[in-house]
Amino acid sequence: MVTLKTETCYLRALEPEDLDFIYQIENDETVWEVSQTITPYSRFLIKEYLENAHKDIFEVKQQRFVICKLNNETVGLIDVYDFDIKNKRAGVGILIYGEENKAKGYGTNALKMVVDYCFKHLDLHQLHCNVTADNLASIKLFETQKFEKIGLKKDWVYTNGTYKDEYIYQLINYVH
Repeated sequence: MVTLKTETCYLRALEPEDLDFIYQIENDETVWEVSQTITPYSRFLIKEYLENAHKDIFEVKQQRFVICKLNNETVGLIDVYDFDIKNKRAGVGILIYGEENKAKGYGTNALKMVVDYCFKHLDLHQLHCNVTADNLASIKLFETQKFEKIGLKKDWVYTNGTYKDEYIYQLINYVH
């Protein structure tokens, strides 16, 4: 599908071979704040998750894509979640994994592809995301892609003994 490929990276569905990559991410405490995780995941649970990853977004209300460099190396994940067909909206979450992969344009390209996919192929009217106020890289990413800051949730995320504010961003597809 041409929608899911750019000059620097592409998106693909989860594969059984992604077990080690997903296991590493889900058990890395440095990224738990973004995913709201507080406990590690076993290989068994991740294997079960991967076995069901083929299910349709209309059935499970979410879709996870693996972000890959053109040489097939995995660099991150981008999720479409809380898929609401009645109201034609969904949430978007992204994680570029590893400092060596950040600030290389993978996040920008992945987000562009997912926005295009959601608006063209899923016929969504809007996308939203939640970003902690101190996550400047994500704020820049979503604002660059024309997501608008529409609200602030005070003391919303509790992490490492402190509360953080969280912004909600929204992108409306006015081209229908």
